[in-house]
Amino acid sequence: MSIKEGGDVIQLLHLRLHALNDLALTLKHIHWNVVGPHFIAVHEMLDPQVEAVRAMVDETAERISTLGGSPHGTPGALVKERTWDDYAVGRAGAIEHLGALDLVYTGVIAEHRSTAEATDEPDPVTQDMLIGQLRQLELFQWFVRAHLETAGGALSTAGASTERKAATQAGKKASRKR
Repeated sequence: MSIKEGGDVIQLLHLRLHALNDLALTLKHIHWNVVGPHFIAVHEMLDPQVEAVRAMVDETAERISTLGGSPHGTPGALVKERTWDDYAVGRAGAIEHLGALDLVYTGVIAEHRSTAEATDEPDPVTQDMLIGQLRQLELFQWFVRAHLETAGGALSTAGASTERKAATQAGKKASRKR
């Protein structure tokens, strides 16, 4: 890999580092702010996800260092360099948070896939790392979606473009089922 290619990969990984740090914090935020009848199931489901995502953060930062970069893991760097808004839901029901979290996972997974594709040629080692992370992220999204899908596979958040809309849609469909 050339020095330029390595630099390009480092830049791509910095955004993945920010996204994973943000995801870990968002998962903890939800863990602390979830309420309602599904509280304990969601509360306990999230801790292993937090730990796994934190491990991804460390792995990504170490890959940046291995390539000769300096990981920017500070909150200021994350806020300054991220391309997405802060998580939009505060204290809310479990299903509402899961609706919003599904959208968060969709965004993280899409960008991870894009970065994995971009690193195929110059750096298959980084691509392999990202593919391993995708395997876990997609599993976690499946766990979330299991709460939002009907037996026929219809997703309660289908068509939602914001976290608040996804939370509202998920909550409305859940309340109709009761």
